[in-house]
Amino acid sequence: VYVNMEPCNHYGRTPPCTEALIRAGVAKVVVGMVDPDPRVSGKGIERLRAAGIEVVVGVEESACRQLNEGFIHRILYQRPLGILKYAMTLDGKIAATSGHSKWITGEKSRSWVHQLRSACDAVIVGGNTVRQDNPNLTSHNPNAPNPLRVIMSRTLDLPRDARVWQTDDVPTLVFTEVGTEGDLYQHLVNQGVEVVVLNPLTPSQVMAYLYDRQLSSVLWECGGILAANAIADGAVQKIVAFIAPKIIGGQGGPSPVGDLGLTLMTDALTLERVSWRQIGSDYVVEGYLASKRE
Repeated sequence: VYVNMEPCNHYGRTPPCTEALIRAGVAKVVVGMVDPDPRVSGKGIERLRAAGIEVVVGVEESACRQLNEGFIHRILYQRPLGILKYAMTLDGKIAATSGHSKWITGEKSRSWVHQLRSACDAVIVGGNTVRQDNPNLTSHNPNAPNPLRVIMSRTLDLPRDARVWQTDDVPTLVFTEVGTEGDLYQHLVNQGVEVVVLNPLTPSQVMAYLYDRQLSSVLWECGGILAANAIADGAVQKIVAFIAPKIIGGQGGPSPVGDLGLTLMTDALTLERVSWRQIGSDYVVEGYLASKRE
């Protein structure tokens, strides 16, 4: 049997995987990586070996750690992994000065984004994105899972007919602040939308709430202001940036990340473990922000 992570040896939402392997009479287990959960952390491997099963550990470990990065981050830091995704032109704009943004990247890139959404537990946008783009925030694939749709809005100044309020197939969770409970609040509740009031409403508080909901990975698909707040608040660890070979110009065109309070290039946030690939005519760059916890 080949597994990307060490089989568990404890009772949780499911019985121990080690016991199922032992009962099945498996002769050999190839393990990609040790489970970082302190309840396991080598104990599953020990249990299998004690039962006479050959265990090989560390095969394709880097690929397995990449595959399980959301789970690993959740276990180590008690927060979901935050992934900021955006698409921009070659001159760094996420929309024209008019606000028009459809579409910056090509169809192949957008299809890849839908796959990324389906791999995440939740996708977060702010009120501006709901008002301007009226997104679905789904995977656009009937056979793929959809993430929990999360909206952050301090004022609840949101359109009553937004697509994200259609919750028959995909749930929506709205975070707002104390004092905003009004007509729209009740309208959303009647539509089946879950509304959570936080005080204060910050990206870190939202991530803490989603951690308590057992989520492991969260995709930030927000505008520049909320993106900057999420980065500054420690809610983003990974960047996925799509770059299209287009130039739109305009001094007032929005950028993917708002004001971070940085005035010197020497203070710029540098990505680590950077990789890139071409998708159609676009490029996607992935990297990780240096962790302040390390």
